[in-house]
Amino acid sequence: MKRNSWVFTVLLAITMASSTIVISYLPSSAQSLVGKEELTMLTSPDYPPYEFYETKDGNRQIVGFDVDIANYIAKELRFKLKVTESDFNGLIPALQANRVDFVMAGMTPTPERQKNVDFSIIYYQAQDTIVAPKGSNIKKATDLSGKRVGVQLGTIQETNAKKIAEKVSGIQLKQLNRVPELIQELKAKRIDAAIIEDTIAKGFISANPELQFTPIPPEGPSGSAIAFPKGSPMVEPFSRVLQQMKDKGEIERLASKWFSASTSAAAAGAQAPAAPKGGLNLDFGRILPDLPFVLQGIPLTLLFTISSVFFGLIWGTILSLLKISGVKPLAAVADAYTSIFRGTPLLLQLSLVYFATPQLIGYNIPALLAGILTFTLNSGAYMSETIRGGILAVDKGQREAAMSLGVPYWTMLIDVIFPQALRNILPALVNETISLLKDSSLVSTIGVVELLRSAQIVGANKYIYFEPLLFAGLIYYVLVMALTVAASNLERRLRKSD
Repeated sequence: MKRNSWVFTVLLAITMASSTIVISYLPSSAQSLVGKEELTMLTSPDYPPYEFYETKDGNRQIVGFDVDIANYIAKELRFKLKVTESDFNGLIPALQANRVDFVMAGMTPTPERQKNVDFSIIYYQAQDTIVAPKGSNIKKATDLSGKRVGVQLGTIQETNAKKIAEKVSGIQLKQLNRVPELIQELKAKRIDAAIIEDTIAKGFISANPELQFTPIPPEGPSGSAIAFPKGSPMVEPFSRVLQQMKDKGEIERLASKWFSASTSAAAAGAQAPAAPKGGLNLDFGRILPDLPFVLQGIPLTLLFTISSVFFGLIWGTILSLLKISGVKPLAAVADAYTSIFRGTPLLLQLSLVYFATPQLIGYNIPALLAGILTFTLNSGAYMSETIRGGILAVDKGQREAAMSLGVPYWTMLIDVIFPQALRNILPALVNETISLLKDSSLVSTIGVVELLRSAQIVGANKYIYFEPLLFAGLIYYVLVMALTVAASNLERRLRKSD
């Protein structure tokens, strides 16, 4: 009996080992076919129906035509898909910095772009259109002579508009970051026409019946493709799946799903009651279902502001101590640092930190961390001068009295000098905090969906502009007033403690 048990155990072990070897060579549903288990897709989700945020009931998921295609490819190539966002003009720099694996944003493979990134095959062909007010008689490229024409920065429409301008004299181009901004400029009569892709233009025309659009022949490359970093091995498998989707009619099915749905939604939104003549043409009822989405941007804005102020105050204090240390090399370094960060634009500093960090040190810094770091470095430069002035404003007798009593230098600074300096500089620190709160909207350029970005996303989805921005402005005002009241109470308590 024991002998049989021993034989059975050996046979079982051999069977299990053989099964393990066989299974290891079989294709696994969980095993990626592109060498990575998770791929990051970057997009610009203010371009419905290609990509946009589903904002109803506070949902913060990016959806759309491109996202559905990416999900299909992820299923076929067995990888997990992660979708992140950025402004359109930040997509190529992110690829060049290897921050993401690929970009889908209705992007056309122009010769200029192909010098910097690789592209898949074209998966969808669209056409440019001229959007203009009804009755303007702007229906073809030659009609743009002497007109102000709006285009989205960094898009194929901008490139094509420049080519039209070379042939048609007198065209004044105006580049803006987002398509909704073009529509608003058009309605405000600050531009005469805009060049927009037809699938996007249909939604905006449905929501703005006072506008019309006319297709124009392409002036250069057209069609949408997936962009990859130079030399990426993923171009071939992605292109293969895209070709399969085109052959099976899957691309056409998704196009019908998203483009017809987008036009219908925009048309439904355009049926909202108009404001009385002579009044403001505003309808906040259209954004009511999306208010939870906007409100979810408040915690991120506050987290960003509080973190930047806290670390900026610490860094500013260190810089101020270096400036008053009496050690000339340290003071010179602190002064040079302050000069650089006060003398260059904050947006430039943010872009350098976010895009250059992976290339310089190999660390793929998250967008929020890049924002906090940049604002800390920038606000520290400003706060250092404020803190230095506050310290020097303390009566010298306080310092001399502490030294005569044998109080150590650092103890004197912490217990005697800093509390008095804080009272002097508190208003300036509050102003810096308010500035950081309002400037926090800049982090939206690197993909952080804070308060203002949330409002802009709702506006893009609803094909409107003012209502979500006015609501965001109201929230900013409430936050600033709350901060001002809190600072006033703190200042009053500090004075009573004297």
